[in-house]
Amino acid sequence: MRLRRLAAAILPVALALAWTAPVQAHCDTLDGPVVSAARKALDTGNVNLVLVWVQKNDEAELRSAFQKARSVRQAGGEAKDLADLYFFETLVRVHRAGEGAPYTGLKPAGDIELPVAAADKAIETGKLQGLAKVIFERTEKGLHGHFDQVMAKKKYNPNDVEAGRAYSGAYVEFVHYAERLYGAAETMAPEHVQKAPAAAVHTH
Repeated sequence: MRLRRLAAAILPVALALAWTAPVQAHCDTLDGPVVSAARKALDTGNVNLVLVWVQKNDEAELRSAFQKARSVRQAGGEAKDLADLYFFETLVRVHRAGEGAPYTGLKPAGDIELPVAAADKAIETGKLQGLAKVIFERTEKGLHGHFDQVMAKKKYNPNDVEAGRAYSGAYVEFVHYAERLYGAAETMAPEHVQKAPAAAVHTH
């Protein structure tokens, strides 16, 4: 019963972690949603498929890059491949800039972390259970790990300064971990999806 109550309390916060930094990393892979949208846009001639991935004030740049790529790829062969790559890189760069993240190049296909793969699967199937399990298990493990460290060092001899420092260090790590989980829940709000500011962490 206690575990169920703990799960109910933590799960909303844990799920929020699925929509933060790992998603940004996923969006620069060659099999990620951004590049996949770029492929479809170039093949169909529908630029709207990629405009949804950038800010409104970046539309002009994307439209221009799209037209250039579409024009060059008509030559076929290597020219087509280079035009596609140019557009992929432009789109991902602009998309990440809109998130406040640096562009570090396109990543190979398959370079996807577990929670992101689970998030994609949830969207594909319309079922959240698999993602919830992945995130909750990771979060619960982290909470127990930090908590156990604090409790193991809590009853120290007041005259043993080194033991006291070990406790205070474990305490700070535990509390900061809890703060990060709590702060991550705020990123579930739609207005935080683009250009999300880093969660403030209090000092102790």
